[in-house]
Amino acid sequence: MAAASSSDYDGCGAESNEANSKWLDAHYDPVANIHTFSACLALADLHGDGEYKLVVGDLGPGGRQPRLKVLKGPLVMTESPLPALPAAAATFLMEQHEPQTPALALASGPCVYVYKNLRPYFKFSLPQLPPNPLEQDLWNQAKEDRIDPLTLKEMLESIRETAEEPLSVQSLRFLQLELSEMEAFVNQHKSNSIKRQTVITTMTTLKKNLADEDAVSCLVLGTENKELLVLDPEAFTILAKMSLPSVPVFLEVSGQFDVEFRLAAACRNGNIYILRRDSKHPKYCIELSAQPVGLIRVHKVLVVGSTQDSLHGFTHKGKKLWTVQMPAAILTMNLLEQHSRGLQAVMAGLANGEVRIYRDKALLNVIHTPDAVTSLCFGRYGREDNTLIMTTRGGGLIIKILKRTAVFAEGGGEVGPPPAQAMKLNVPRKTRLYVDQTLREREAGTAMHRAFQTDLYLLRLRAARAYLQALESSLSPVSATAREPLKLHAVVQGLGPTFKLTLHLQNTSTARPVLGLLVCCLYNEALYSLPRAFFKVPLLVPGLNYPLETFVESLSNKGISDIIKVLVLREGQSAPLLSAHVNMPGSEGLAAA
Repeated sequence: MAAASSSDYDGCGAESNEANSKWLDAHYDPVANIHTFSACLALADLHGDGEYKLVVGDLGPGGRQPRLKVLKGPLVMTESPLPALPAAAATFLMEQHEPQTPALALASGPCVYVYKNLRPYFKFSLPQLPPNPLEQDLWNQAKEDRIDPLTLKEMLESIRETAEEPLSVQSLRFLQLELSEMEAFVNQHKSNSIKRQTVITTMTTLKKNLADEDAVSCLVLGTENKELLVLDPEAFTILAKMSLPSVPVFLEVSGQFDVEFRLAAACRNGNIYILRRDSKHPKYCIELSAQPVGLIRVHKVLVVGSTQDSLHGFTHKGKKLWTVQMPAAILTMNLLEQHSRGLQAVMAGLANGEVRIYRDKALLNVIHTPDAVTSLCFGRYGREDNTLIMTTRGGGLIIKILKRTAVFAEGGGEVGPPPAQAMKLNVPRKTRLYVDQTLREREAGTAMHRAFQTDLYLLRLRAARAYLQALESSLSPVSATAREPLKLHAVVQGLGPTFKLTLHLQNTSTARPVLGLLVCCLYNEALYSLPRAFFKVPLLVPGLNYPLETFVESLSNKGISDIIKVLVLREGQSAPLLSAHVNMPGSEGLAAA
């Protein structure tokens, strides 16, 4: 079903019709039922017949019924179910023997499924992680009937809250059960050994020893336990293992494993870490101001898309080169490489239904689609060298072919230095006072520097003392302990004599709710009256802002105001977790009376 359903215009901003468009609309199917993202798309000559197919790791509608689909042209050639949701798909050469038929690797859950000629060839499973010793001891006691299921649940919950290592799947499933189902579950699984398994979050390929396009490649895996693994392409053994401070979500590699390589990993903590050969830990770190949504390497520049609707260009040492603001949120990114013209550019699919193509910060082309694009793939498809494949949020499939006569011209974005750099500044002439100050700084420069350093050290010392005092007395509105990650701020509304005091309490942890908190207000009873000066706080779900409201009655008719201290306490503890001092305004109602 072919349809001219989308249009494009060049960087100059002029709308184009089918005659002068750079793309041919080859196919559009709004109900293709393909739900995936860019990492799960791959183009390869799977049978060695020169006919390139599209491999899709399909999530299925709503993330259910994941399947591996292989498309030839607009039609699905083969389709097979997957045991878990796919994380990434890649094609690579395992050996140099003729005929050179690429293998297909699909990462799903804790395994990598390798196919040759679209038939299962090998299954690589991630090595199991050592279980928590306390968790192992609890299940051993349950096996010997030394503890009952209710005690086992309480102990596992305390381990989950305090231990850094996550619990095993068996323990997590046990904690989700009702009280009536626990005993049967324990009797069924108490004899099983505790296994803790991580999963794959991202995958890419790295050339083994040659930079040629048809050279043997290794698989590089990023896992949930903050590790990077490099696999041997023939034996599928782990050649190298590297650790990261956070979980990797996007990978970009360059070089060869046996010679020298550089690996960039964008992680969930909002940082990008650069690793090199023989380095077990990151060598450089790029700190982003927002979470990354894509990472593409264009020549020697790392292009990062962020949740702040912008593209950033960085060197491999972390120096920012440029930033381009997008008109909408970035949903997906991928590389556009046109070998015939030596062009490498970044494609970004936006939430407003646009696909923008950039070379550095220069806008080359904009493609409009009928629905927001969630995955992009550019390369040889069928027998066409330059084919763009897009899937939409509603499950549609769009295939476009780049015209052989198309030339991308830089029309958007500013290239080179800005025009203001060529303007001459109106620098004032040197005055007598300026000359005298210059001579004084030359003569007494050492003494001035020492005085400045002394004042700076005193300022740092006072700030450290004030910070320590705030921590010891819980005067800070943000909790300093990791066990109680809370944040509090207060808002006063009204003219008086009755004010509305709203306390905004937030649980800043990522996954652990907080329960059993109290709020206490300390105030001058001669000036104010509070009907709710002490009350309980409901269960705090992570990430949500809970407004707690109370009313304050001003009793003074002289317009006097004071401070109300708000303390957040834990039941059974006298020391506050955090506090806030609310400067009450004067009662304008009483003053007017």
